[in-house]
Amino acid sequence: MSDVIETIGYSQIQHGQENNRIYLMKYDFRDQKQIITTLEQLALKANYTKIFVKIPQTAEKLFSQADYQREACIPRFKNGQEDYVFMGKYLDEKRAVSIERTLIDQVLAAAQDKAKNKPEARLTLPQGMQIKVLSPRDTSAMAQIYKQVFKTYPFPIHDPDYLVHTMKKNIIYFGIFKSAQLIALASSETDPAFQNSEMTDFATLEAYRGQNLSLILLQQMEKSMRNKGYKTLYTIARAVAFGMNITFAKAGYTFSGTLINNTNISGRIESMNVWYKHI
Repeated sequence: MSDVIETIGYSQIQHGQENNRIYLMKYDFRDQKQIITTLEQLALKANYTKIFVKIPQTAEKLFSQADYQREACIPRFKNGQEDYVFMGKYLDEKRAVSIERTLIDQVLAAAQDKAKNKPEARLTLPQGMQIKVLSPRDTSAMAQIYKQVFKTYPFPIHDPDYLVHTMKKNIIYFGIFKSAQLIALASSETDPAFQNSEMTDFATLEAYRGQNLSLILLQQMEKSMRNKGYKTLYTIARAVAFGMNITFAKAGYTFSGTLINNTNISGRIESMNVWYKHI
């Protein structure tokens, strides 16, 4: 069962056993007096092993005093001006330690080696392919790709109804087709109030990997977000995945930190890397 998204006070959280954590997705300063206590009470009641928060840097001291540790930071996250931090509190000391630290460091080294070069020039699609914004009629094909690529995922992207629901709210999906077949896709999870967007949900069918399709999707998504007036783009990528970290490094994104044992993706809880870019 997927984790649930709900409102506590004026803030929005996601929580459940799938990720075995609470994620404070939208912090509202009106909750500052009780939010930390509320989160901890919920975590203890449900036996969650991590509380993960995305908050304005002005609230960092408050959470630090409650034993939260900064794991990443995105400058100018809100409206191109206000910095935000990602912080974690571990209720099980085993979850605070990554057993894949060496591999994570190797991935970062490979990605940052690519970042030494100039950002990747705009790429063109291989012959016979086209890219377009996806619509509700594409959601069955989208869900099938996500099922093939991800055994588990922090949000129910395997469900076409969920995909339709998110399209009606704030997520714009982009796909690459070969003939009439959808072969790769990704999404821009937009936040118009903050003028930022999370570039996420990248998936390519195995037969079509190695053709820079993720980077082509990312470039098209960036163009769309720039045209809409967004100021900051970011992603939370699997820390052990060479391909996606290299893709964002090649596109000129800046590495911001690693969220330790944060997200249930592809069948297990993994650490995630945060990358950002101002446009």
